[in-house]
Amino acid sequence: MVRILPTFDYEQALWKQGFNFIAGVDEVGRGAWAGPVVASAVAFAPEFRIENLECRIDDSKRLTADQREIAAQWIKKNALAWSVGEVGVATINRIGIGKATAIAMRKAVLGCNQKLEVRRGNVDNEVRSEKGKSIIPLQNLHSNFPLPTSIGFLLVDAFYIPYVRGVRHNRQMPIIKGDQKSISIAAASIIAKVYRDSLMESLGKQFKFEKYGWGKNKGYGTREHQNEILRNGLTHLHRVQFVETWRTKQLA
Repeated sequence: MVRILPTFDYEQALWKQGFNFIAGVDEVGRGAWAGPVVASAVAFAPEFRIENLECRIDDSKRLTADQREIAAQWIKKNALAWSVGEVGVATINRIGIGKATAIAMRKAVLGCNQKLEVRRGNVDNEVRSEKGKSIIPLQNLHSNFPLPTSIGFLLVDAFYIPYVRGVRHNRQMPIIKGDQKSISIAAASIIAKVYRDSLMESLGKQFKFEKYGWGKNKGYGTREHQNEILRNGLTHLHRVQFVETWRTKQLA
């Protein structure tokens, strides 16, 4: 079966409406039993041409690890701005995964805005010192592109993000399976997964965690992970509610 890849259709419709800075947002690790939840926000310049893609941009779950690594490097090089937001297990255990995920997404959006501010300052300085010079690849920009000051619209995988400063619900579009439809959301899913997978692999190499197999299962509740929890108990990086829910079902 031929899979249809994400496109810029949603972004192009919004660019035509005058929203210059559109970020795709997605999260990784929401359903894991251990480790943080990670979100990413990625924005491409208006009228970024799809023929400039030099790798496969897709839902991170539909890519191999090598494909994700190549794509992540390309995204970081070519996106107008990108950022990652992370929320740790202590917060997840205290307030729940839903609220923690929203915090991670807000952090990612804030980070994107901060990078844009830095980039805008760099462009202003370079224009003053060398007229016409820009740090943004010219082939990726529309000729009339005005560098924005902050995110104007969010494309989000599945649901709205509450309390995003400057981007209320009327400037957010939740898209079911958005990481399979929007390149911006797919790019965010790739950045977030590469970041979180690398983190879990590093944690899994530590002596006190290596028995749980996080390098392989990335903290998700695989059979191997379940068995090791039964043998060795929980660590401070486990999500208590997730494990207790599983234990309750086992006893039912």
